[in-house]
Amino acid sequence: MIPEEIDIDLEVTEEPETTKTYKISNNKIQGFTDELEALKQAIYKVLSTEKYEYPIYSFSYGIDLESLIGKDPVYVQIELRRRIQECLLQDERIASIENFQYSVSGDSIVCIFDVTSIYGNATISREVTI
Repeated sequence: MIPEEIDIDLEVTEEPETTKTYKISNNKIQGFTDELEALKQAIYKVLSTEKYEYPIYSFSYGIDLESLIGKDPVYVQIELRRRIQECLLQDERIASIENFQYSVSGDSIVCIFDVTSIYGNATISREVTI
């Protein structure tokens, strides 16, 4: 016998995945970390991974920095801002990226910016060869 009608109430909720991960300190895994410190590690990793370079990552992961080599520093600053925002705002834990500051020295640019996340704020820096 097949029941005619089953009344089931389902509630679907979306929660960010846990951020607990291994803590990397001085190039060694030393325990675990979560929330803001785990997010900082995720930011470091995505900004250190060249986009399209590694087949293990999707085409949306990483940042394209190699194409900025040899370009005008003003162009690199504008493009760096856009590319950082594009790759980091994919993370649902990040609310905004603001206050970009640049320092040009020789053939490199140091970019410092603030990240506002669901866990708090962090200041991140990234050096790029131009």
